[in-house]
Amino acid sequence: MRARSNGAGLAAATVAAAVLAVAVPAEAAAPEADVAYHGYASLWEGRLGIWLTPQNHGPAGVNDATVRLRYSVPLASRQKLPEQCLRGGPRTVLCSTGEIKAGGWSDELALDLKLKGVPEEATVRIDTLWNGGVSDRNAENNRHKVLTLDTGDSYFF
Repeated sequence: MRARSNGAGLAAATVAAAVLAVAVPAEAAAPEADVAYHGYASLWEGRLGIWLTPQNHGPAGVNDATVRLRYSVPLASRQKLPEQCLRGGPRTVLCSTGEIKAGGWSDELALDLKLKGVPEEATVRIDTLWNGGVSDRNAENNRHKVLTLDTGDSYFF
Protein backbone atom coordinates (compact mmCIF):
# COMPACT_ATOMS: atom_id res chain seq x y z
CA MET A 1 0.00 0.00 0.00
CA ARG A 2 1.32 3.40 -0.91
CA ALA A 3 0.71 6.48 1.27
CA ARG A 4 -0.96 9.40 -0.41
CA SER A 5 0.61 12.82 -0.08
CA ASN A 6 -1.45 15.18 2.01
CA GLY A 7 -1.06 18.68 0.53
CA ALA A 8 -2.70 20.35 3.53
CA GLY A 9 -0.28 18.69 5.97
CA LEU A 10 2.70 19.72 3.86
CA ALA A 11 1.45 23.31 3.66
CA ALA A 12 0.94 23.46 7.44
CA ALA A 13 4.44 22.09 8.06
CA THR A 14 5.92 24.64 5.64
CA VAL A 15 4.11 27.52 7.37
CA ALA A 16 5.24 26.27 10.80
CA ALA A 17 8.86 26.04 9.61
CA ALA A 18 8.67 29.56 8.16
CA VAL A 19 7.30 30.93 11.43
CA LEU A 20 10.10 29.25 13.37
CA ALA A 21 12.69 30.60 10.96
CA VAL A 22 11.58 34.21 11.41
CA ALA A 23 10.68 34.01 15.09
CA VAL A 24 11.99 36.87 17.17
CA PRO A 25 14.69 35.75 19.61
CA ALA A 26 13.51 35.56 23.22
CA GLU A 27 16.15 38.12 24.26
CA ALA A 28 14.68 40.73 21.91
CA ALA A 29 11.28 40.37 23.59
CA ALA A 30 12.78 40.91 27.05
CA PRO A 31 12.96 44.41 28.55
CA GLU A 32 16.31 46.08 27.90
CA ALA A 33 18.65 47.32 30.62
CA ASP A 34 22.34 48.22 30.62
CA VAL A 35 24.09 46.86 33.71
CA ALA A 36 27.58 48.18 34.42
CA TYR A 37 30.08 47.66 37.26
CA HIS A 38 32.35 50.29 38.71
CA GLY A 39 34.84 49.95 41.52
CA TYR A 40 38.37 49.02 42.43
CA ALA A 41 40.50 46.10 43.60
CA SER A 42 43.52 45.96 45.87
CA LEU A 43 46.00 43.18 46.75
CA TRP A 44 48.08 43.15 49.93
CA GLU A 45 49.77 40.39 51.97
CA GLY A 46 47.65 37.52 50.59
CA ARG A 47 44.35 39.43 50.73
CA LEU A 48 42.36 40.68 47.77
CA GLY A 49 39.76 43.38 48.29
CA ILE A 50 37.06 44.17 45.75
CA TRP A 51 34.73 47.14 46.10
CA LEU A 52 32.11 47.06 43.36
CA THR A 53 28.96 49.09 42.72
CA PRO A 54 26.42 47.90 40.10
CA GLN A 55 24.80 50.55 37.92
CA ASN A 56 21.92 50.35 35.44
CA HIS A 57 21.83 52.80 32.53
CA GLY A 58 18.29 51.57 31.72
CA PRO A 59 15.84 51.96 30.16
CA ALA A 60 14.24 49.09 32.20
CA GLY A 61 14.97 48.25 35.81
CA VAL A 62 16.61 45.01 36.93
CA ASN A 63 15.00 43.08 39.79
CA ASP A 64 18.25 41.23 40.53
CA ALA A 65 21.38 40.13 38.71
CA THR A 66 24.33 37.90 39.55
CA VAL A 67 27.84 39.28 39.25
CA ARG A 68 30.60 36.68 38.85
CA LEU A 69 34.11 37.32 40.18
CA ARG A 70 36.79 34.89 38.94
CA TYR A 71 40.32 34.98 40.33
CA SER A 72 43.61 33.91 38.78
CA VAL A 73 44.74 32.42 42.10
CA PRO A 74 42.81 30.05 44.37
CA LEU A 75 40.95 31.48 47.32
CA ALA A 76 41.61 30.18 50.82
CA SER A 77 39.10 27.53 51.91
CA ARG A 78 37.58 29.63 54.67
CA GLN A 79 36.08 32.96 53.67
CA LYS A 80 33.77 35.45 55.29
CA LEU A 81 31.55 36.62 52.43
CA PRO A 82 28.77 39.21 52.41
CA GLU A 83 25.36 37.60 52.86
CA GLN A 84 24.42 38.12 49.19
CA CYS A 85 27.54 36.21 48.00
CA LEU A 86 28.53 32.55 47.80
CA ARG A 87 31.43 30.46 46.55
CA GLY A 88 31.08 29.26 42.98
CA GLY A 89 34.30 27.22 43.01
CA PRO A 90 37.91 27.37 44.20
CA ARG A 91 38.49 30.63 42.27
CA THR A 92 34.96 32.02 41.90
CA VAL A 93 32.53 34.08 43.97
CA LEU A 94 28.95 34.87 42.88
CA CYS A 95 27.01 37.82 44.32
CA SER A 96 23.46 39.09 43.98
CA THR A 97 23.25 42.74 43.02
CA GLY A 98 19.74 43.22 44.36
CA GLU A 99 17.41 45.60 42.55
CA ILE A 100 18.99 48.15 40.24
CA LYS A 101 16.48 50.76 39.11
CA ALA A 102 16.74 52.25 35.62
CA GLY A 103 19.21 55.12 35.76
CA GLY A 104 20.25 54.07 39.27
CA TRP A 105 22.84 52.31 41.37
CA SER A 106 22.69 49.30 43.67
CA ASP A 107 24.45 49.02 47.01
CA GLU A 108 28.22 48.58 47.00
CA LEU A 109 29.57 45.05 47.35
CA ALA A 110 32.71 44.88 49.49
CA LEU A 111 34.71 41.65 49.57
CA ASP A 112 37.85 41.05 51.62
CA LEU A 113 39.13 37.68 50.41
CA LYS A 114 41.94 35.55 51.71
CA LEU A 115 44.06 33.91 49.03
CA LYS A 116 46.00 30.67 49.21
CA GLY A 117 49.54 31.86 49.76
CA VAL A 118 50.88 35.36 49.18
CA PRO A 119 51.02 35.96 45.42
CA GLU A 120 52.87 38.94 43.95
CA GLU A 121 49.93 39.59 41.63
CA ALA A 122 46.38 38.43 41.01
CA THR A 123 43.84 39.07 38.30
CA VAL A 124 40.10 39.30 38.84
CA ARG A 125 37.61 38.93 35.99
CA ILE A 126 34.21 40.51 36.58
CA ASP A 127 31.10 39.82 34.53
CA THR A 128 27.37 39.20 34.72
CA LEU A 129 26.42 35.55 35.06
CA TRP A 130 22.64 36.19 35.17
CA ASN A 131 20.92 39.43 34.24
CA GLY A 132 17.51 38.93 35.84
CA GLY A 133 15.76 38.23 32.54
CA VAL A 134 16.51 41.57 30.86
CA SER A 135 18.51 41.92 27.68
CA ASP A 136 21.77 43.87 27.76
CA ARG A 137 23.09 44.90 24.36
CA ASN A 138 26.14 46.61 25.89
CA ALA A 139 27.75 43.82 27.92
CA GLU A 140 31.21 45.38 27.55
CA ASN A 141 30.65 47.71 30.50
CA ASN A 142 29.94 44.80 32.82
CA ARG A 143 33.03 42.80 31.83
CA HIS A 144 36.32 43.77 33.42
CA LYS A 145 39.74 42.20 33.84
CA VAL A 146 41.75 43.83 36.62
CA LEU A 147 45.40 43.04 37.36
CA THR A 148 46.37 43.81 40.95
CA LEU A 149 49.92 43.87 42.31
CA ASP A 150 50.84 43.14 45.94
CA THR A 151 51.37 46.81 46.74
CA GLY A 152 48.11 47.72 48.47
CA ASP A 153 47.40 50.17 45.63
CA SER A 154 43.88 50.55 44.26
CA TYR A 155 43.22 49.48 40.65
CA PHE A 156 40.02 51.05 39.32
CA PHE A 157 37.58 49.65 36.76
